Amino acid sequence: MFRTAIRMAGHRITALIAVACAVLGGAALVTATGVLAESGLRSRLPAGRLAGADVVIAADQEFRAPGELPTALVERRRIPSRLVGELAGLPGVTAAVGDISFPAALLDARGRVVAAGDPRVAGHGWSSTRLAGTAGAHVDGSAPTGAGEVAVDRATAAAAGIAKGDSVRVVVDGRPAAPYRVSALIGAPGAQDRATGGVYFADPTAARLSGRDGADDTGRADDTGRARVAGGADVSGAAPGSGGANSAGGARAGTVDLVGLRTEPGAEGRVAAEVRARLAGTGLLTVTGADRGDTAEPGAGASRSLLVLLAGSLSGIVLLITGFVTASALAVSIAGQRRDLALMRAVGATPGQIRRLAAAQSTVVAAVAVVPGAGLGYLLAGQFRRLLADRGVVPPGLPLTFSPLPALAAVLLLGLTVQVSARCSAWRTSRMPATEAVAESRSEPRDPSRARTRAGIVVVVAATAMSALPLFSRTLVGATATSVAGIVGAIGLALAGPALVRGIGGAAARATRSGSSAPTWLATANLRAYALRNAGIVSTLAMAVVFVLTYTFTQTTVLAATDRDTRAGTLAEQRLTAPGLGGLPTGTLAAVRRTPGVSAAAPVGTTTVVWQYRQFGDTVSEPGSATILTPDASDVLDLDVRAGALDRLTGATVAVSGEAARTRSAGVGRRISLVLGDGTRTEATVVAVYERGLGFGPVVLSGDLAAGHTTTRLDQSLLVRTDGTRAAGQHLAAFAASRPGLVLAPAEPPSTGGLRDAPPEVWINLVTIVVLLVYLLLSIANKLVAATAQRRTELAALRLNGTTPRQIRAMMRREAAMTAATALVTALLLSAPPLALLGQGFLGRPWPAGPAWLLPGLAALVTVTAFVTVELPTRRALRTPPV
Repeated sequence: MFRTAIRMAGHRITALIAVACAVLGGAALVTATGVLAESGLRSRLPAGRLAGADVVIAADQEFRAPGELPTALVERRRIPSRLVGELAGLPGVTAAVGDISFPAALLDARGRVVAAGDPRVAGHGWSSTRLAGTAGAHVDGSAPTGAGEVAVDRATAAAAGIAKGDSVRVVVDGRPAAPYRVSALIGAPGAQDRATGGVYFADPTAARLSGRDGADDTGRADDTGRARVAGGADVSGAAPGSGGANSAGGARAGTVDLVGLRTEPGAEGRVAAEVRARLAGTGLLTVTGADRGDTAEPGAGASRSLLVLLAGSLSGIVLLITGFVTASALAVSIAGQRRDLALMRAVGATPGQIRRLAAAQSTVVAAVAVVPGAGLGYLLAGQFRRLLADRGVVPPGLPLTFSPLPALAAVLLLGLTVQVSARCSAWRTSRMPATEAVAESRSEPRDPSRARTRAGIVVVVAATAMSALPLFSRTLVGATATSVAGIVGAIGLALAGPALVRGIGGAAARATRSGSSAPTWLATANLRAYALRNAGIVSTLAMAVVFVLTYTFTQTTVLAATDRDTRAGTLAEQRLTAPGLGGLPTGTLAAVRRTPGVSAAAPVGTTTVVWQYRQFGDTVSEPGSATILTPDASDVLDLDVRAGALDRLTGATVAVSGEAARTRSAGVGRRISLVLGDGTRTEATVVAVYERGLGFGPVVLSGDLAAGHTTTRLDQSLLVRTDGTRAAGQHLAAFAASRPGLVLAPAEPPSTGGLRDAPPEVWINLVTIVVLLVYLLLSIANKLVAATAQRRTELAALRLNGTTPRQIRAMMRREAAMTAATALVTALLLSAPPLALLGQGFLGRPWPAGPAWLLPGLAALVTVTAFVTVELPTRRALRTPPV
């Protein structure tokens, strides 16, 4: 059987090339998706500045709900500083260091900010250098000993133009810039040492500046004079020693970010086991080896979670398109062998043998193509990671995890797809009586399968019903239904395609019955007689068009709706930030409000929360972004509040979007369960319901509730509303220029139109669309070439009957034109309902937002593909003598 399969494959090289290309591209896409998923689960950041710590103790930066994937907590969770002394006495421990991080940045001689890495966590105590391994060998100078001394890494010092012994101004945790003497430079000369990057203070000074000693910040008030307390929130889920809902300073007092232990040679495992036993049940993690890097950067968990989500969102559509394209290519290949299979059936082959033969030769071709396809997938995953890093979605240092598992998954999935598709394609021929099989091998069945046509109609109707979800859910989930409905509708078209193409061919034949040229008459007759063959080509072309239209316009429509919500809801004209300082300095809000011409100003921040609610009797944990506002936010923002008021955002209170309020029973006065960004569990009361959820997220936290539960206690930005006069703008610009590190920009940057304003995740989705489109078009091209090449006998018969080569080329061009036109029209008909409903639900109009050139560009691309891939094999076939 295997030898026969090989010999048959040798006579059908052209058709099997299409199968090989489909399998190769499918293996590449499946492998790349698998690498992203595995990296999200297993990848770890380099140890960096913790390379010298043998054991690291830190709070768990993931929230775990039963039966759900872990959710990354992006805000730093802290642990009790008393653990440093307790663990220092363990046998085998040579040093125990409590590491703290806080905002710090240098100012050069011109007053410009020189950030040392991430300014939010650039400040450390001197003892943290002991965790960097070789830092001691790269210290030029002495450790800072007093409150007026600092040590700086060499790269930052070079950027600031300072040397050992110089005086430099440093902005620390929002305080006004103060002079410090540089007592030491840290790191290898001439290179930026990531392990020692930052600004280092004497340990008592670092504890005081960061509020860890409790002396500087207990009862600290914000710029409004109001004590920033969490309003009595429940802290049952807070990290040990976090202080729960105390004041922002109290939550930090007596804590460190993590504890690093250095051990005697060979004692690392024993010490780690002892620490784990001591800390069992406290919620603290004891990590060694490759896991240390993640403890230094809480955002690493969020980046890995994003990789898992990205791979999960891609996997479904990748598998669906791969299976569809592979099955379609196999159908063309098996259709070209119907005569051979029918003859074998006539000489005694059983139906099972026919199906095994078809599957065997397809498996041989797939085995040849899947290995290079998997290798290409690893390269494609690397390009995806580079794109994510360039767009700031994942840290540049986060590596991909490469293992044989994604390739193995691709082999298994593609092997199963090939087996099932080949056996299904050969099913009809294998089950027919031998004489009927031989008779039908020269032509297709006259009447398409009624069951297949009915199934296709049902699928199309179901896709149309699915596309109505945006009318009822103005969320990302509702928008996703549009793209999924388009693909499902394309599958329905593939099922009902033969009947549709046969009907179109019959209508065209009747319209051209008299007065048409011979090539036109032949083209319409072929379209009707070979409906099954043409339907496979039409459905694949239509799928490419539907996929690109629905996915692209879904992204751009959601982006336009979000932008509309944000712009309509932003009353302020200017936004004030301090990205180089890690946050706005203390007193900025009060000073801005005193600036002439300023009507209102309010702080605005963002964080993440996990909303837990009951749905169908189960507890659902929904992670998402959250906006942080104060009661005076209504002066600079209009969230289109429909119930309650934003001025009640004090204490443990929240505002929720209308969509969330309806689906989660969270009206005004209801209490909801939240997990804050640092893992603290809290109960909050809903005080307002607003409608602009796309622009401002599903939940808004009060500033009191978020205080003490973010990585830094500084405001992220200020929205400023002026009286609109030119003088007000000049006063505000002068104020920003007088304060080092402040950046004044429009509250909403002017739109450049199109996709230029798209956030990173939209660009990632669009890149994915381009990759899948290329795969689809290559598969379509190979399929058209194979289908045309299999018609050599038909073309030779026409030439023997007197048809000239010119007439044959004209006939094939007309067929290509009708195929492309049918695919484009059906694709538009399938795409129109989902996109119209999407536009109505998100923009209030029955059409989506997006680039106007996309549709004509797709039409030109499909038409050129159809003509080129038919013209070239036709010309080649005509070079062979018809006899």
